[in-house]
Amino acid sequence: MSISHTLASPATDAKSVRRSRSRLPMSVGLGIAWLGAMVLVAAFADQIRPFDITTMDLAHRLAPPGGLKHLLGTDELGRDVLTRLIQSIRVSLVIAFGATLLSATFGTLLGFAAAQFRGVVEHLILVLADFQAALPFLIMSLAVLAFFGSSMLLLVCLMGFYGWERYARIARGLAISAGTQGYAAAVVQLGATPGRVYLRHILPNVASTLIVSMTLTFPEIILMESGLSFLGLGVQPPETSLGNMVGFGREYLTRAPWIMLAPAVVIMLTTLSISLVGDWLRDKLDPTIR
Repeated sequence: MSISHTLASPATDAKSVRRSRSRLPMSVGLGIAWLGAMVLVAAFADQIRPFDITTMDLAHRLAPPGGLKHLLGTDELGRDVLTRLIQSIRVSLVIAFGATLLSATFGTLLGFAAAQFRGVVEHLILVLADFQAALPFLIMSLAVLAFFGSSMLLLVCLMGFYGWERYARIARGLAISAGTQGYAAAVVQLGATPGRVYLRHILPNVASTLIVSMTLTFPEIILMESGLSFLGLGVQPPETSLGNMVGFGREYLTRAPWIMLAPAVVIMLTTLSISLVGDWLRDKLDPTIR
């Protein structure tokens, strides 16, 4: 009886360890739920917002939260805070998502180019990556937006060049490592072009690491856009974003704190959720950590 119990205990322990590893942590589950809610709000903003973002109700200026008509209160012009918050979530997520994709695509292509051509091309790309990493991006963004003016396209493109050097370094290192494993050389011997080798064979094998890097860059871009809008060089009125709302609400912090607190809480919870989910994905997808 004791022998069977001794033999069964390691198997039971292994099952419990696997079960504990596969269990989703509560913090990650809450983060995923919050991000899913934000995506739904952004996708159906036109259907769920109660008013137009420019509709003013001067008779209820600076109305506190809790009213049936204005659930989160109104701002200094009588505009509904909930309506503007919903629109701000859409604008900020669109900017952050588009900029993250642009940054990841640009950096990954440069990283693959460095791994493919080596020599002078690799050295030039690494020098550009070092220059980008040392560049004070916020100051450069302020100068570009002040000189060319602010627009949604320019803002997305500008944010898209934030952090591309990380993807370039990661893609270069992983591509060189994949080239030494043999399967890439075997595909080349079969007559595959370099573009097919990188896009069809190397990229799927390094995609998990790049996806984790995107989840880490995404909240940084949200905070960067919020900072630029807070300084008045991001999204311009009558359009609104989370940073834009915080910037305008700071003047009424003592009289109507809900104008600034609502978007500030959304920024905090969104960036925290993305960071939690990104750390969890890194633990799940990185074989060296497992």
